[in-house]
Amino acid sequence: MTTQERETLRRIHPLPDVPITKPPVAQPYEGSMAMLPVAQLYVRDVPGLPVPAGLDLLQVLWCPFDHPPEEYVPRTALFWRSADEVTDILTACPEPPAVQFEGYVPEPCLIDPEQVTEYPALLELSEELQERMEDWNTWQAAGAAPDGSYAPAPQEFYLAELSVAPGWKVGGLIRWGLTDPYDQPCPVCGTPTEPLLTIAGFEWDSDADSWIPYEDQAAGISSSSPAYLAQPSQIQIGRGYNQIVRICPTSHDHPHVQLVQ
Repeated sequence: MTTQERETLRRIHPLPDVPITKPPVAQPYEGSMAMLPVAQLYVRDVPGLPVPAGLDLLQVLWCPFDHPPEEYVPRTALFWRSADEVTDILTACPEPPAVQFEGYVPEPCLIDPEQVTEYPALLELSEELQERMEDWNTWQAAGAAPDGSYAPAPQEFYLAELSVAPGWKVGGLIRWGLTDPYDQPCPVCGTPTEPLLTIAGFEWDSDADSWIPYEDQAAGISSSSPAYLAQPSQIQIGRGYNQIVRICPTSHDHPHVQLVQ
């Protein structure tokens, strides 16, 4: 777009009033690297956050580079803390000298936690239940989709409107798609790990409006709406994938693992 077109777009859809500064993109890079803050979550804001006893704060950081051959996503670090003991607060976070991709640099934004009910991905259902999802009569009997818009593809109704919630979330279920579901055992004790945090590029898809927050729906969301409304963090994992941080349910001292879907 021309400069004039960009200014016109900003007047029509003003961007969030936050400073946007991003370090240069470069690869590869050797040397010390400042990790970037990704998420800061308090128990008071996120009920059920699985913090260790006596703590109430989780801080998630990552290195803005892939680490092949083990990880082709940013490497994350988890810090469990007590908010009362955090007294030396930085006014500006250190920036790395370079990043691999611009989408690895989160934009500053605030969370607005909401508890939702979701259901397992289609691949995690039994064959019998999958067959029921394919039968439009199932949804008609339940009165779940009265307009019949999903009648040609009944499974899509379950996938888009009822199944795994999109966007950033604590806990919850995994939106499988790149692979079939599989367990990721704890590297220390072998216990199946559980999702702690899903880092998503987009909070919702305008084609499945059941997951769009009510306040955004009221703003007249459509497929032509500015991308930042659905992508406030501006994070991009691959071609729009989710990066799931999984932890061992038996001990916070065991190393976490990562999954991309």
